[in-house]
Amino acid sequence: MFSIIIPTLNNIDYLKLCISSIKKNSKYNHEIIVHVNLGNDGTLDFLKNENIKYTFTNYNAGICEGVNRASKISTSDYLLYSHDDFYFCPNWDLTLKKELDLLKTNLFYLSGTMVENGQVKLDCGYNLETFDEKKLLNSFNDIKFHDFQGSTWAPHLIHKETWDKVGGFSEEYFPGTGSDPDLNKKLWNIGVRIFKGLQYCKVYHFGSIVTRKKEKKINTITWSGNKGSKIFLLKWGYSIKFFKKYFLRSDLIYDGPLKEPNKNLNYFFDLFRCKIYFLYLKIFFKFLFY
Repeated sequence: MFSIIIPTLNNIDYLKLCISSIKKNSKYNHEIIVHVNLGNDGTLDFLKNENIKYTFTNYNAGICEGVNRASKISTSDYLLYSHDDFYFCPNWDLTLKKELDLLKTNLFYLSGTMVENGQVKLDCGYNLETFDEKKLLNSFNDIKFHDFQGSTWAPHLIHKETWDKVGGFSEEYFPGTGSDPDLNKKLWNIGVRIFKGLQYCKVYHFGSIVTRKKEKKINTITWSGNKGSKIFLLKWGYSIKFFKKYFLRSDLIYDGPLKEPNKNLNYFFDLFRCKIYFLYLKIFFKFLFY
């Protein structure tokens, strides 16, 4: 059905739980592909013993390069990107399949709903030691939410043809922060207007445990704040916040495919603020341009 791509960095216990939940709570058979960063905690042996496909780097390639590498050996028409600290709740894939059956295009971006560290709250533990699987399975269907606009979150599902057309994740976003809205922007540019988060496709999220923990400098400059947001602004000319507010209309109740942004007074005022910050970054960090 789907090629589920999971980047990981020495996080074997969470990875085992993630893969176990996929196998236990899926309605369909899926191809699981793990990108292993370093993997000196036994991850490689585990994947070999379980006969799970993987790609490997002997360094921390981060999320973007890892997912891109893994996507190249996928065989499904659909790529689903997952964190290694997700627990997939029952019917997650049935929900996505039903949505796919309604679509008449490959130009879409579908995502699930993250529980606890995400869109909705249900405390079933903050780590493996405190995780209450029984509570989650008994309660996740009772969480009231809605399908929502402008998702930029994992788990997300994209047609492989569309993924290849935009070149996957942009690898300048190391270790990964900012890469999701950047992907959405690239999808927007080729005509994708369906960015839909599905309330009944739920995953429990422990909270980006490992893959983002090791960062490196961009060239020789240490950036203050969120590096991904600065890279996005320099690349596209406006901020992630601006893009999500005016283009994706993120987190509003889903009401159909998106349209071009409403270019009112607030739009131009916020765009002007983005341009001021853009010029500041370009003047002081111009040698970081790519």
